[in-house]
Amino acid sequence: MIRKIYELLLEREVKKKRLPNHIAIIMDGNRRYARKRGLPPQMGHFFGSKKAEKVLEWCYELGIKTLTVFAFSTENFKRNEEEKRNLFQLIRRELFRLAEDKRIHRNRVKVRIIGKKELLPKYVLEAASFVEKRTKEYDNFRLNIAIAYGARQEIAEAVRKVLEKVLNGEVKAEEIDLKMIEENLYENMPVDIIIRTGKEMRLSNFLIWQSASKYAYFCDVYWPEFRRIDLLRAIRSWQKRVERWLDGRQA
Repeated sequence: MIRKIYELLLEREVKKKRLPNHIAIIMDGNRRYARKRGLPPQMGHFFGSKKAEKVLEWCYELGIKTLTVFAFSTENFKRNEEEKRNLFQLIRRELFRLAEDKRIHRNRVKVRIIGKKELLPKYVLEAASFVEKRTKEYDNFRLNIAIAYGARQEIAEAVRKVLEKVLNGEVKAEEIDLKMIEENLYENMPVDIIIRTGKEMRLSNFLIWQSASKYAYFCDVYWPEFRRIDLLRAIRSWQKRVERWLDGRQA
């Protein structure tokens, strides 16, 4: 009861101030959560996928328009075959379920899969294409799911696309600027907050360009344990940082 009252008071405080437009989350700690409970690793990922659904709901309720979650990195391809297979099957199942989820359609959530898609199994690509087509016309909220994603790879691909335009005579070399590179990223919307769970304090090659000079919040819980209070605390911490920045600018 006390925790619920605190959560309501915290939400009231947060809603009085500017809210972030784009939150990105490194959903770390699924396997350690499972091990702590004597469960197989795939159960940690299962509970993690359910938590991602809840966090998306919280974002609807708070009016946060864009959420990007880090589901599978390019580095994750080094994991053993059984774990990768279990993860891909879970991702496929969840993507198909998202495509049919009434909340997605009621809230008009545009779902996009960002990453090096050609590295993914065909059955995952089919699910990704299905959910993207079902939601492509929506414009109220955005959910980006980073799969086979690496920020350095994203930047390299963006540069390659720009260079192709130069070679094709569409752009002159001296016209290349930051905006042009941004336009060729998987996701070009700046991030306000990156949240990382799992008791680690690093960004793990996630949205490097979009989060430059932005705010990182490290949360000392495993991803399946992440609570609404934790999200509200992250937002409040960001709000305080924005206030300090404004005070400094105005001084």
